[in-house]
Amino acid sequence: MTLHEAMHGFMSYWLGDDTAKLQGRLTLNPIKHIHPVLTIALPLTLAILGGPIFGGAKPVPFNPARLKYDEWGAALVALAGPATNFILAFLFSGAYVLAGLPQEGIAATFLTTAVVVNLGFFVFNMLPIPPLDGSRIVYALAPDFVRRGMESIEQFGIFFIFALVMLASSIIGQVLVTGINSIFQFFLLIFGVY
Repeated sequence: MTLHEAMHGFMSYWLGDDTAKLQGRLTLNPIKHIHPVLTIALPLTLAILGGPIFGGAKPVPFNPARLKYDEWGAALVALAGPATNFILAFLFSGAYVLAGLPQEGIAATFLTTAVVVNLGFFVFNMLPIPPLDGSRIVYALAPDFVRRGMESIEQFGIFFIFALVMLASSIIGQVLVTGINSIFQFFLLIFGVY
């Protein structure tokens, strides 16, 4: 999550917005990205209650009006986080294959968990639902009336996503599992594992 959030900030800075820098968020220090409720309390509470584990980091702020390329700039900022998770998953997949590890063991478990977690972040955040990162790509492509509808959903932010996860956890779970498995299999194919 730290790299994911930091890359949002670095991309916005590269595109001309220094909001994240001014707020001390252009850092790989995980403490700067921890949100007391989203990162700690919510996942722990859901785990204790037996619900789907869900959480997040403190979103990195950016000012879309200060970015180059208008809506496309905001889409690039949004894409930077999930793209980082995608690249990390690819690298961990390569390390797993190149190490020639057996299916079981601490190292294999670490690497496959790193792949699954990063692909989980990637797939979930790329869902085109406000305020997730995938919605920013839709903003750049969508006509104005769709954008207005998405903006009204985005006002409720994390509450909307939390309700969606709680009410449609089985559907979202299937989307995540299918996406994670498909991408992981594709990575393995790239690295010569059939």
